[in-house]
Amino acid sequence: MEREQWKKVLVGSAGNMVEWFDWFVYASFATYFAGSFFPSDNPTAQLMNTAGIFAVGFFMRPVGGWLLGRVGDRKGRKAALTLTVSLMSASAVLIAVAPTYGVAGYGGAAVLLIARLLQGLSVGGEYAASATYLTEASSPEKRGFASSFQYVSMTAGQIVGLGLQILLQRTMSDEALHSWGWRIPFIVGALGAAVIFYLRRNMLETDVYEESADADATVGGDDKGTLKALWAHKREAFLVIALTMGGTVAYYTYTTYLTKYLSNSAGLSKETATLVSFCALVVFACLQPVAGALSDRIGRRPLLITFAIGSTFLTVPIMTLLQHAGSFWPALGLSLLALVIVTGYTSINACVKAELFPTGIRALGVALPYAIANALFGGTAEYVALWFKDAGIESGYYWYVAGCAAVSLIVYLLMRETRDIDLNKVKAEAPVSGEPAKQNA
Repeated sequence: MEREQWKKVLVGSAGNMVEWFDWFVYASFATYFAGSFFPSDNPTAQLMNTAGIFAVGFFMRPVGGWLLGRVGDRKGRKAALTLTVSLMSASAVLIAVAPTYGVAGYGGAAVLLIARLLQGLSVGGEYAASATYLTEASSPEKRGFASSFQYVSMTAGQIVGLGLQILLQRTMSDEALHSWGWRIPFIVGALGAAVIFYLRRNMLETDVYEESADADATVGGDDKGTLKALWAHKREAFLVIALTMGGTVAYYTYTTYLTKYLSNSAGLSKETATLVSFCALVVFACLQPVAGALSDRIGRRPLLITFAIGSTFLTVPIMTLLQHAGSFWPALGLSLLALVIVTGYTSINACVKAELFPTGIRALGVALPYAIANALFGGTAEYVALWFKDAGIESGYYWYVAGCAAVSLIVYLLMRETRDIDLNKVKAEAPVSGEPAKQNA
């Protein structure tokens, strides 16, 4: 990749890392601050309350996807990315200063809710803006490799969060962490977002957005980034929802929920569960560019199909064995197996979605349907898992994850290959058949 392309990819990825640090740190520190906002004698009930607010953030993502996707298509990818990090910084500050139940009753939970709503708005636009930016900023033959850095940066944000958690666990008492130490990562996130705001203010716009005649040829200036324009590409939009379903459930199961599952269900200590997640995610992040580069050689569909088959048939045995892992190494091995399977989806899903839409509707086309799928499946994954556990049928969740993957498998088998699509000449044809996609002339 050329130096200028690398600069765009690295700056876009750095901002994405801070965005997702703030997003995921809520989930990874929930076990420590749940009691501060929702007093209860039942730890599972506390986690369900915090998971419920976590899920509410996902239901704001379609709104953020629409709003910031519109900004990205009409004002540019740079403008959307700058706005998303501003919203995320504000939400981190709110959580850092939120009063506890002992101080303000449920007023603290209300502040927590508002912060999560802002995070939902931010991340709803961040995914599509960064996916579009990274895909457009790279050369056509390296789009899979370049766009894979979206999940490298997303995972890096979580790794930093988990690393900070491990550091705090080893330098602070458990009582201090539950009392006030959990606020530290949100302060760090707010400061990091301020730095990224400066970098994004000075980032370069993509050549595809600035120079492509496709935006004017297929989506008029007044219609760019509008729901009217998106409706003209409704087949692609529904395809994004369907191909996201299985991947997002599996991803959130083995990332944000994994630490709580290992400590709350498998019986591992919080420190051991956090270390397992940290080590597994480091390997997972390293796998993303490798799989992305592989998709540039053999296509996107083979990786997606491999993920769906593995997730459909191996989720139940992996989760069952994880529940009885008992110690660090078995838990790490099973977690790595699960994340290797998920890599088939995470490494390339950003570019696959971006490759479906023309320039004038690409950001909104990725943002809104993806956010809807995440609100329905990704954001609720942790809550659904805890609901099954609270009902005494925890294994039902394993089958739920496998079932979602099976639905996406059908979509992957029917969709066309998108690797060779010219981003400047994408038409309204949805890749829904099994025939290879042809580069538009």
